[in-house]
Amino acid sequence: MQNSAALWLMIVLAIAAANLPFINERLLGLWKLFASAKPFWVRLLELLGLYAAVGLLAWLTEDSQSAVHAQGWQFYVTTFCLFLVAAYPGYLWRYLWRRQQI
Repeated sequence: MQNSAALWLMIVLAIAAANLPFINERLLGLWKLFASAKPFWVRLLELLGLYAAVGLLAWLTEDSQSAVHAQGWQFYVTTFCLFLVAAYPGYLWRYLWRRQQI
């Protein structure tokens, strides 16, 4: 039961982290660095950093529960694509849906 709860917590955390760059104008949700809206390239860098942070947290969680299984590049490409899919609602809200309401 404990492994299942950790897995669901990691999935929820990954979805929240994937959408964070698109739902606010602050860097990592903490620092206001730009006078106007964040540029798109900053959002992409933030997305890459959050992917790495969630991956590191997942690795640490796996390490605390069992031996860590070695992964190849295919694993990281696949999980990054899933991270991008999880970020789509935030992207949709920021760039497509929100502009039509104004």
